Amino acid sequence: MIAAPPTVRRVVQAGSRTFGRLTCHARMLPGFLIVGGQRCGTTSMYRALAQHPAILKPVLHKGVHYFDTAYHRGWSWYRAHFPLLRTARAAVRRTGVEPVAFESSPYYLYHPLTAERIARDLPDVKLIVLVRDPVERAYSQHAHEVARGFEKVADFAQALTLESVRLAGEAERLRADPAYHSHAHQHHAYRARGQYVDHLRRLAGRFGRDRIHVVDSAVFFTAPERVYAGVLDFLELPALGSPTFERHNARPRSPMPESLRRSLEEHFRWYDEELATWLGHPPSWRQ
Repeated sequence: MIAAPPTVRRVVQAGSRTFGRLTCHARMLPGFLIVGGQRCGTTSMYRALAQHPAILKPVLHKGVHYFDTAYHRGWSWYRAHFPLLRTARAAVRRTGVEPVAFESSPYYLYHPLTAERIARDLPDVKLIVLVRDPVERAYSQHAHEVARGFEKVADFAQALTLESVRLAGEAERLRADPAYHSHAHQHHAYRARGQYVDHLRRLAGRFGRDRIHVVDSAVFFTAPERVYAGVLDFLELPALGSPTFERHNARPRSPMPESLRRSLEEHFRWYDEELATWLGHPPSWRQ
């Protein structure tokens, strides 16, 4: 299949959003969200779940980013991204199961306003969180941001040194001004995004523990069938077919210097211990 040129794709997407807004009241709302973390296997989880005949993905792309960077666009804009209710009815006829819509936006886990926004607008939604060795996650994120042009500092150690300066006051500015967007907060939080227990506690304060399902990405990639079954149990959906499990968005990287690795491991030690307490067991990278 030949991919459409970018200009054509933009025109099609704009037309789809216009149609979506006009039909927003005839569209589904998501029953669950994959909220992060970034570089923790969210794309792989999204694509595995999207193969389930009773799980319906967004119309245009996996990450809507409404509750973090596009909240000003309004509710009809958000709802325009989801399948029509008639699509849901057709899924019921095919499967005998009430379908559920979803999206995946990894910045939701970290943005300081998303928990309260989601709780207000989707009070019954369930949340899926993926976690990964935070040292590897930080290194992977840096390579990803450099490749996408969002990070101009190519040296990982230097980017880590700059992190605290870049992030100083940014979360407070985001809370104070809902229209504010912080490039540094979204793209340069290498350590901060891996402090998972802070983000999980914030979500639990709004949703409770029973509506949050945490997936260890290392376990997902080594035992995908078992993890997938656990996610379906959480969503209260039957297994309908067997998905193909693939790893997406992996980027080749040179080995991290051992001194830098040890420094990061020490930084995350307390957070990992608190995460183990929160989960009731150590994460895979601390076993």
